[in-house]
Amino acid sequence: QVQLVESGGGLVQPGGSLRLSCAAEGFTFKFNGKWYRRAPGKERELVAQMDLYQDTTKYADSVRGRFTISFDNAKNTIYLQMDNLRVEDTAVYYCNTWTGHDYWGQGTQVTVSS
Repeated sequence: QVQLVESGGGLVQPGGSLRLSCAAEGFTFKFNGKWYRRAPGKERELVAQMDLYQDTTKYADSVRGRFTISFDNAKNTIYLQMDNLRVEDTAVYYCNTWTGHDYWGQGTQVTVSS
């Protein structure tokens, strides 16, 4: 089956860390990898993206310096390391990639609360 499978969400206290994983099944990451999030009552936000050819990354201002996107070629998986989490980071996080077809993960809930 061709799909992106996400894991790693959960409940964490403010200041804590989580690492999200996005594994490609049935195809190989080729051009890019992206992480989006959608918080309740808000529009979808692109938080991090990676150009796999140029090995460059971009981040939303709201997460720059706290989140890190990375790619493990051997595992065919994209990660989002999230440090110093804030309450406002609470959202459903989705990974996305385009390889001639637009693929989306199923979404994983991240809740930051004390």
